[in-house]
Amino acid sequence: MANGSGSRGRGGASRRPSRTKAAAPSRPKPRPPAPAPPPPEGPRDFVLGAVPGATPGKWIGLWRERMPHVSLELRPIPVEGQRRELDEVDAALVRLPIPDTDDLHVIPLYDEQPVVVMSVDSALTAADELDPADLAGEVVIVPADDVLRAQIPDAVPPAFDPPADTAEAIATVAAGVGVVVVPMSLARAHQRRDVEFRILRGGPVSTVALAWLREKTTPDVEAFVGIVRGRTARSSR
Repeated sequence: MANGSGSRGRGGASRRPSRTKAAAPSRPKPRPPAPAPPPPEGPRDFVLGAVPGATPGKWIGLWRERMPHVSLELRPIPVEGQRRELDEVDAALVRLPIPDTDDLHVIPLYDEQPVVVMSVDSALTAADELDPADLAGEVVIVPADDVLRAQIPDAVPPAFDPPADTAEAIATVAAGVGVVVVPMSLARAHQRRDVEFRILRGGPVSTVALAWLREKTTPDVEAFVGIVRGRTARSSR
């Protein structure tokens, strides 16, 4: 006899499909708090010394663009006292050589060509450039602040005391007495209508460098170093 419960499974119970429990929606993880912005930098000063003839104008312009909150003071310093003056400034453009560099950072920047400054009436103006031999027999004036220590064979020493500085020496040359050998920037700084200058081939160069005390290395000094080395505002140190 047929079993009347053919649609049921064993034991007489019917099977029902199981239902899967839906997973609860995941909650987004909380974001970490944003870091606090750095406090605004307060105004301050950066003092840059510069020997006569140094031309930091381009670097100062870039400084003012990148560091508007730091006022740059350009302070003239004498060559003969440049080592001592480093105690009073943040950094300085100096002329090499400079003594006692053990506690200094020194970065040579560029070399200046030597020139001969003479009166406009001098026969030396006929040449476009001069050699040391062309100055034989000339009175070569060496001012007290001379930075080149040029050795001119067969030059005639002046019969008067050395001028106190380059400006006085060039004024003496303008009066028709002798010549003076200086870096080109100093000749341009003391340019007059009654003098001219010519490049001295083979003469000693003057190296301009950036120097500062090691113990005074600050972020501002490092920022100025980056400017003179041509780093962009976004480049790392």
